[in-house]
Amino acid sequence: MSKQRVIVGLSGGVDSSVAALLLCEQGFDVHGLFMDNWEDDEEETYCTAAQDFQDARQVAEELGIPLHKVNFAAEYRERVFRYFLDEYAAGRTPNPDVLCNSEIKFKAFLDYARRLGAARIATGHYARLQENNGQVRLLKARDTAKDQSYFLHAVDRDALAQSLFPLGDLHKSEVRERALRAGFANHAKRDSTGICFIGERKFREFLGKYLPARPGEMRTPDGEIIGQHQGLMYYTLGQRQGLGLGGRKHGTQAPWYVIGKDLAHNVLLVAQGEHPALLSHELLAHTPHWINHAPPAGAQVMAKTRYRQTDQACTVSMLEDGQFGLRFAQPQRAVTPGQYVVLYQGEECLGGGIIHATDATAAVRLAV
Repeated sequence: MSKQRVIVGLSGGVDSSVAALLLCEQGFDVHGLFMDNWEDDEEETYCTAAQDFQDARQVAEELGIPLHKVNFAAEYRERVFRYFLDEYAAGRTPNPDVLCNSEIKFKAFLDYARRLGAARIATGHYARLQENNGQVRLLKARDTAKDQSYFLHAVDRDALAQSLFPLGDLHKSEVRERALRAGFANHAKRDSTGICFIGERKFREFLGKYLPARPGEMRTPDGEIIGQHQGLMYYTLGQRQGLGLGGRKHGTQAPWYVIGKDLAHNVLLVAQGEHPALLSHELLAHTPHWINHAPPAGAQVMAKTRYRQTDQACTVSMLEDGQFGLRFAQPQRAVTPGQYVVLYQGEECLGGGIIHATDATAAVRLAV
């Protein structure tokens, strides 16, 4: 009886390497696939893809598995990067990692893996899948500090049903230990952070290559001009660093924060201290994606409005136009349009949507 073929997305990092190791130990016919998702003129200076590929090749050789290489740069620019630029141009703060998973790693990669004869694909994500009566559920990882279900909430249910997450029951320390015992040279390799295609570049330097910056006024909520911003796209709600207002006193020595954007007038709104405009009791989200089914109106669930946030209690409301609303038990700080809100019921990730507006951001716009 032939072994079931599983193709692992080998990135060159320790997580995907151990995922491949575990699948080999479980008796699958394992192949590795290295994805090139980004190309630009400065790639050799800022991108680690060449070294990552060498790391992936070393692991494949250690395991004795074939390693394929595919270029998804065109798909990435069309499906992920264009959206990233459009959102920043509109004054919002997108999260391209969520779209990269739904459009590239669990769509383009899955399609390619099928052509290579794969029954399933696997990645080094920290999450768990549970199948019950033909239904797949996305669950948080055992290692709650590394759980990545937030980034996977928009992956289609059918794609999840054809996926494996071998690290779901492991802690990061165990993963590094397994890599060390296996002789992988990347056992202590630093985890990648930030947006993959920006790499080590400064964010403003990178974004300025693609979008023209429009400097404008910084104003307080009562309309006082207190400085100049470099372009609304460079700032996000709740931001404290990089405002250039550190030495300015305004009746208090409290730090300055971004509290809103007036796109129509190209004005960045700032205030000192924990201004009420930083706190939201409610939000509206659009483009919902539910892994199995939408929670009913009035459901009590938990939600994250950003990746590192602890789960927050809230109540769901459903709107006729496809949007949904959440009302939080406690006000939430710096809920940012363009980011994803992801809903949970216990350990299960239900899905989520893109934050469109909050009561706080609406109040700021009215004040201006």
